[in-house]
Amino acid sequence: MSSPVICFGQQPCGFFPRRFLYAKFATARKLQAEIGGEIVFFLHDSDHDCRETQTILRDLRAGQPTTLNFTFVNKLQRKFSPLFAKRIPADWPAHTARQLPNFVHPHWVAAFKQVAATNAADFCLEMYRRMGLLEGIRVVRSGDPAVRRAACAITDCFVDVTHEGEVVRARLIDGVLKLHEGGDSYLTLPQSDFTKEQISPTRDSRLRWMQSVIHCTHYICGAGEQAYLNQADAPEITFVPRDPIDRSDEAYTELPA
Repeated sequence: MSSPVICFGQQPCGFFPRRFLYAKFATARKLQAEIGGEIVFFLHDSDHDCRETQTILRDLRAGQPTTLNFTFVNKLQRKFSPLFAKRIPADWPAHTARQLPNFVHPHWVAAFKQVAATNAADFCLEMYRRMGLLEGIRVVRSGDPAVRRAACAITDCFVDVTHEGEVVRARLIDGVLKLHEGGDSYLTLPQSDFTKEQISPTRDSRLRWMQSVIHCTHYICGAGEQAYLNQADAPEITFVPRDPIDRSDEAYTELPA
């Protein structure tokens, strides 16, 4: 029998990860201790929703929650570029670091200051690495051209194309590339040829697309995923609910034991 492959997936979800993501790491490590195998973190850095990287921190004195987030170099990037292409202004790290002592231990302030990434996805990933969360874990990124080439063909997808000088993530709808501007409003982009290296999955096609590359045996799923994942797309997977955690949407900032 092949060795177990324990996977969980998530968009970059805050420069300090949300607690539900930490719970996925913890659940995966607990399962690995029971059955062995490797852990794979499927980082969906192709997502373009800037709300995904909101970071909710509590004031160390007052205990009140505050939401911080990246800023981006222009509005087009903020709305439509995939997270791996959302560039961070040069002054954002220093500006944010000055606020962090109100919310996190000096150890994490120092770690934050050491991150030199220039886009949102890389910044989150490097911060998770500095927090020790990625130790012994293989990271597979949906924005990686090699991963996209290896994935199965899908028609329910987004396509990364250039628009007004920026990489944007357009939805392919009935053969037409469109940017969703809110509600029922879409901006139709000029027709263009594209290759597999430009394609990323939608929510509904993500499981099948991911599994065609990772071939996992077990998948740690969060509460939201349990509601929409079509497990019939991957009957070979054993789905494992992540462990519960309180204040799941807030940032995980605890110091290592």
